[in-house]
Amino acid sequence: MNEILERVNRLKKEKDAVILAHFYVDGDVQKVADYIGDSYYLSKVATTLSEKVIVFAGVNFMADSAKVLNPNKKVILPDITADCPMAHMVTTAQIKKVREMYDDVAVVCYINSTLELKAESDVCVTSANAVKVVRALPNKNIFFIPDKNLAHYVAEQIPEKHFIYNEGFCPVHNYMAVKYVKDIKKQYPEIKVLAHPECPRLVLEYADFVGSTSGIIDYAKASKDKQFLICTENGVCHKLKENNPDKMFIFNDLSICPDMKKITLQSVIDSLESLTPEIVIDKDLCEKALKPLEKMLELAK
Repeated sequence: MNEILERVNRLKKEKDAVILAHFYVDGDVQKVADYIGDSYYLSKVATTLSEKVIVFAGVNFMADSAKVLNPNKKVILPDITADCPMAHMVTTAQIKKVREMYDDVAVVCYINSTLELKAESDVCVTSANAVKVVRALPNKNIFFIPDKNLAHYVAEQIPEKHFIYNEGFCPVHNYMAVKYVKDIKKQYPEIKVLAHPECPRLVLEYADFVGSTSGIIDYAKASKDKQFLICTENGVCHKLKENNPDKMFIFNDLSICPDMKKITLQSVIDSLESLTPEIVIDKDLCEKALKPLEKMLELAK
């Protein structure tokens, strides 16, 4: 691993490049990254970088957002086919229909979405800042897209607002079963359940903590408990075990995002060498999608 790390560091210096990695990518990729985090953290970091090249180890909506926030930088996605199914689970036609139905509506777009959807929205959010951002909006009506589970979770925290729900979901989180959680709790009565708000509401009811990926990591590190059931994508286990070698973490073997796992150490190295595949976005779309992302960063401060 030391030789690989030296090679990556040499390439980064030669290309004036920086590597951003999401917690869900393979652990070996996280080892060579300069910044590792959830969507909100990486969005903030992307606006502060001095390097000319950003290699984004994640899925395409993340790399697209990095490009929108840094239009003059070269943004590279190691595997251009790394997609997010949920990002496509609403249409611009649906957004326009809701705007026609409600005069006072804010379209709140989860960052896990296409640029076309962001361009039609008022503000973006991540799981880490959704409650704070939505609470800060003056609008009574909130059309939250595309994830229904996160929308319901946010709505429960802000009962004074009226939510219009979409039917999108993350396949990895949505299929987390209550029976699985109950079975693990029977086996380990003292175990703490840490869940991402993209999980169904019934799963969240059994959770001791509900939060973003970074929130789960922070909670586990600060907790005096030793046993945890982690209800999110398995890639987070790398950081959890790194931070807490004396604690036990249980993951659902089915909680794997195949798109995140397309980003491999070899694909990162290849992309550094060739500076491809590059993210290219139409200027008009870029400008439209920038506004809700900037508003998110402003309201989430």
